[in-house]
Amino acid sequence: MPVLEFKQETPEIKQQPAAISIKNVLYATDFSATSEAALPYATAICRRFGSTLHTAHVLSDTSLLMMTGGLDYVGFEALYENAQSLAQERINQIVDRLGKIPYRTYVRHGKVWTNLSDIVANNSIDLIVVGTHGRGGLGRFVLGSVAEDILRHAPCPVLTVGPGVCGRARLREFPGDGGLAPVELELRRILHATNFTGASLGVAQVAISLAAQFRSQLTMMHVVEGDSRLGTPTESIDDGVREVREEISKAALAYPPDILTEFGSAWYCIVNKAAELEAELIVLGAHSLKGAPHLPWSTVYRVVAHATCPVLTIRA
Repeated sequence: MPVLEFKQETPEIKQQPAAISIKNVLYATDFSATSEAALPYATAICRRFGSTLHTAHVLSDTSLLMMTGGLDYVGFEALYENAQSLAQERINQIVDRLGKIPYRTYVRHGKVWTNLSDIVANNSIDLIVVGTHGRGGLGRFVLGSVAEDILRHAPCPVLTVGPGVCGRARLREFPGDGGLAPVELELRRILHATNFTGASLGVAQVAISLAAQFRSQLTMMHVVEGDSRLGTPTESIDDGVREVREEISKAALAYPPDILTEFGSAWYCIVNKAAELEAELIVLGAHSLKGAPHLPWSTVYRVVAHATCPVLTIRA
């Protein structure tokens, strides 16, 4: 299961931070404004890490059936061919703006995640980038079925760009004249939500390594809820903090990280703290099983839907 490969570039130097290698990035798009907002992040990551960008669009059966309006089989076939041709044209418009970024493109037909999972498996995808939409009030959230499927099933980390991304965290969009994507990806502040258990250390290592590579200010936050799965015994937290501090000492970060505890609703605290810090990235570990050492999916969905910066979710 690929999870942001670590590689030690100069092992002979002590305290050298482990680098993260991202060789293949999958950008899943439905050509909406939501997807378009995620494209600059996908391209900036590829430029930063020298990655290949895999751009994919899946023509879903549902969308095609809605477009047929009761057409017969021949009419449906013609509609499908037109939709496929149009999708390939839109994909070509995207790759025309990639500059020197190596790329591969895919236009598929069928269930979205079934097709994307094949691309992930056949191309050793290290990271998926997808745009999401969030609607409703504080008690309701809607990411879209595609984004939820990707988050729940992806064997690799997923970077989601939601509708609330703003300020420094919002990369400029592609110019309308077909200009190239932004070159630089800056992560001056990273927020990592954790419960400091030993089982959550793997996700913490990713956050620490990213902070080392980007010379970021890292904040590691534990949220305690009344009946939350994030809540853990004090002894476990103390042990976890010691393990995290050991990892931090190996990384030689540019700035000493902040380690803090908040009390309240987990997703609300995470989103508010990220906005307060003007963070450019939130790093989360997610697990759907009860009692797991990572955030439950309901919390992840709310963070993604309301965050003011992109969210990197690592399924553990």
